[in-house]
Amino acid sequence: MSVFLDSELTSDERNEDARFHVIPVPLERTVSYGSGTAKGPAAIIEASNELERTTNGHEPCAAGIFTQAPLDCTGDLPEVMERLAARTERVVAEGRIPVTLGGEHSLSFGAVMGVARALGQPIGVVQIDAHADLRVAYQGNKHSHASVMHLLSEEGIRLAQFGVRALCQQEMDSRDSNGVFYKDAEELVVGNLYEVDLLDDFPELVYVSFDVDGLDPSLMPATGTPVPGGLGYYQAVRLVEHALKGRTCVGLDVVELAPDGNAAWDFTTAQIVYRLMAACNAA
Repeated sequence: MSVFLDSELTSDERNEDARFHVIPVPLERTVSYGSGTAKGPAAIIEASNELERTTNGHEPCAAGIFTQAPLDCTGDLPEVMERLAARTERVVAEGRIPVTLGGEHSLSFGAVMGVARALGQPIGVVQIDAHADLRVAYQGNKHSHASVMHLLSEEGIRLAQFGVRALCQQEMDSRDSNGVFYKDAEELVVGNLYEVDLLDDFPELVYVSFDVDGLDPSLMPATGTPVPGGLGYYQAVRLVEHALKGRTCVGLDVVELAPDGNAAWDFTTAQIVYRLMAACNAA
């Protein structure tokens, strides 16, 4: 089995007592443009072996990183979501942080709901994304990658979206009706903003969902739905880091990498995963 950061971990840092549990989810079912997300988790894990132990002054691996077996993604999507929810629920119940590697963004529903079940308290999702993912359904599928945040909103999960630059009227209406907090890409990029305060009533327990298409395609072309005008690497991770200040990170996912043969994009995604682990530790 492939192991995240295998080249750097000591034997004590890779066991099941680890703070971070990596869950590979090679899901590719509702992609609507480019394909390849099923290969994302394996590419991220392979590239992680080229990472350094230290990122932004922290060593997340010192708290331990355990890599679970890849999730079985066969069967109907609701079954896959429940399978993933059972995994993340178990990880959180044991006092650890699930780190889900995608795979398409639809997986976030299962990952977040498992965390919510384990905690039994209000949680909020901080989302980096080019898209709002708030459609009621897309191409007839309510479990579409384009509908995942709508499903979570229906479950009472609060949302804070950063970097969106492609959305429809239905999604704008959903933002209003569900009280979604957002700062879209044009405001962030043109204003050169790296820190945005969440609302005071945003939940203290935070789950981070990072869609790599939130980055500008010049930095991340290996994704199924690239949109121009995206965030820079430091801008995206620092927006998340600031959002986590004074709050507790209870889980995260990094999704929508579609490897195209250029290892730079796989490495970029692996670095994002590791940097977010550091942010969870520092929060």
